[in-house]
Amino acid sequence: MADADIRAALDRHWAASDANDFEAEHHIYREDATLDYPQSGERIRGRRNIQSSRAAQPNQKHFTVRRITGSGELWITEYVLTYDGIPSYTVSIMEFLDGKVARETQYFGDPFEPGPSRGQWVERIP
Repeated sequence: MADADIRAALDRHWAASDANDFEAEHHIYREDATLDYPQSGERIRGRRNIQSSRAAQPNQKHFTVRRITGSGELWITEYVLTYDGIPSYTVSIMEFLDGKVARETQYFGDPFEPGPSRGQWVERIP
């Protein structure tokens, strides 16, 4: 699968995620895909189980993609996942096999106030 095709599939995936279109959101995954959440120590096996676990999430959520980068079989998306108005800065690492996601790993980071000792060298990210 060409990089442009994978990028288009990722764009559709994240748009469907934001729209709570669980069927379209999970079209990108292989039937035997795995999803890892290292911070909680969870692994979910199988596209339908991944879909079911996300559909069961009771929070209101919103996805804001900041950047997608990758090529070939490895793609990374940086995005803000907002649950009930609280943002979590998130990185999704997707490994593709035959044009579908075989493995995804997601990392979550809470926002924090900037350190005053760095103030003179930084600018705020919108």
